[in-house]
Amino acid sequence: MTDSVVIGAALAHRAGYGGHAWALLQYALGFRALGFEVTVVDRLEPGMLPGEDDAAALRSLRALLRDFGLDGSYSVLGAAGSALDGLSRDELLQRTRESRFLLNIMGFVDDPEILAAARRRIFLDIDPGFGQVWRELGLADVFDGHDDFVTVGRNVGSADCGVPTCGLRWLTIPHPVVLDVCPPVDGGADFTSVGSWRGPYDAIDYGGTMLGLRVHEFRKFMDLPRRVDAGFRVALEIDPSDSNDLERLESGGWQLVDPRAVAGDPAAYLAFVRGSLAELTVAKGIYVALRTGWLGDRTACYLASGKPALVQDTGLAGHYPLGEGLLAFSTLEEAAEGVRDIQRDYPRHASAARRLAEKHFDARLVLGRLLEELG
Repeated sequence: MTDSVVIGAALAHRAGYGGHAWALLQYALGFRALGFEVTVVDRLEPGMLPGEDDAAALRSLRALLRDFGLDGSYSVLGAAGSALDGLSRDELLQRTRESRFLLNIMGFVDDPEILAAARRRIFLDIDPGFGQVWRELGLADVFDGHDDFVTVGRNVGSADCGVPTCGLRWLTIPHPVVLDVCPPVDGGADFTSVGSWRGPYDAIDYGGTMLGLRVHEFRKFMDLPRRVDAGFRVALEIDPSDSNDLERLESGGWQLVDPRAVAGDPAAYLAFVRGSLAELTVAKGIYVALRTGWLGDRTACYLASGKPALVQDTGLAGHYPLGEGLLAFSTLEEAAEGVRDIQRDYPRHASAARRLAEKHFDARLVLGRLLEELG
């Protein structure tokens, strides 16, 4: 009998976000590369897409999973747990019972019967700090009902990390990338990035410290284009209400593009990454303040594509070799020097980027080690 896993992932209501879909699919494709039969379970409930067409979202999801060979291996649950698309509820329950475990990304699948059917429920935390602080403050407990806890915050559980463990044992992994579907390519002119200005969560007051979002960190680096001779093109989801920030970005030399226009599906997202010279990533404030050791899924994709990455430091030393292919900064001047360093010896950094991906982010290695740690 083929070994199998079920993966809970938020895809349908995030149609148009190619980088998000690509990141979550790396887990499905990675386990499949290890020989597992994979089933994806999603939710699309009333109110998740205000003012948008649920049918269009389902069509988009259907096409996405078909492109990656997962058609016939998914189920979308709607109101009261009814199956909207893909496998029927009974078929999903049967697959869940037969699978080795349910990997529940950010606890998105909260159906009690589905959770109860799983032999083992693994919570995968891809936004380290938020869930843990919410639980400590009594705001929400997204970890309830799970047996094992995995996070991409590589420092969670260590003495110098400010993320509360909530009394749970945390396994840490980097974001995986399936190298076969992300080959290295040459070319590109600009430093680029894909992300959201604020994101879905609010800043949090935790013990008198305000744990901020990307906007709060990015403002520290607004003047970077003025400091260096380089182009910066960012696919940034930013609301028009942030008009002051928009004006400062545009006048400061940042070229802003609509992420849905240039990275609306995984193919477009990969084309955007491959057309870049290198990545520049500013992290969310909570990642920096709590020293989570977070490194984004976008960075793993850039590195696999042979693109150097210049990233804001979240406590990365000790997990990845820094300085060649992957460079970290904490201040504006360090960011500027990182840009100049990449420009001075681009071929060396580009070659090192792919080597880093092969050693640290290869999905078969990352997920294989996870299986060993889970026992």
